Amino acid sequence: MSEIDDLRAVVEKLAARVHALEDQVEIMQLVAQYGPAVDSGSAEAAAALWTEDGTFDAVPHLRMRGRGDIVDMVEGGHQSLIRNGCGHVLTVPHIVVDGDEATGRSYALNIRWDAGADRFWVARVSANTWRWARTAQGWRITERINANLDGTPEHREMLAPPWQRPPSAPSSVPAGPARSLED
Repeated sequence: MSEIDDLRAVVEKLAARVHALEDQVEIMQLVAQYGPAVDSGSAEAAAALWTEDGTFDAVPHLRMRGRGDIVDMVEGGHQSLIRNGCGHVLTVPHIVVDGDEATGRSYALNIRWDAGADRFWVARVSANTWRWARTAQGWRITERINANLDGTPEHREMLAPPWQRPPSAPSSVPAGPARSLED
């Protein structure tokens, strides 16, 4: 192999790694937009994070199908949370990109204000599994499952590495790893 061939190989490998990093950062930014969008009451902005037919299951409370359901949630019952003071805080997800699709898992916290006690309290901690797809508008959520970490074994199992998860666990994460930054 010539020096030029070696250089080409290095550049191609670096370009692939940069592309993988760009995908992961874009997905992280997408997830980071959710809390501020819903907590500011920006229903259309929150819904735009999903594909047109994307799903959002807030287990066991609500099943949303498509952007319209997400808009309805933000403009509906979510308004009382906003008026009383709340914050949806999502952790950085673990992301596995496989071509134009990606999967992941993370935590979400629902933090609420208690004016009488002059403090915030954690009202909900949940496990999340995600599916994302690359679209013409960039990465979008195709599926989010958000389940209370209330001792239910299946909810806790959502956080396990995909290859260690029992088949009964509600999860959108595939059984094995796809592309990582080490590839």
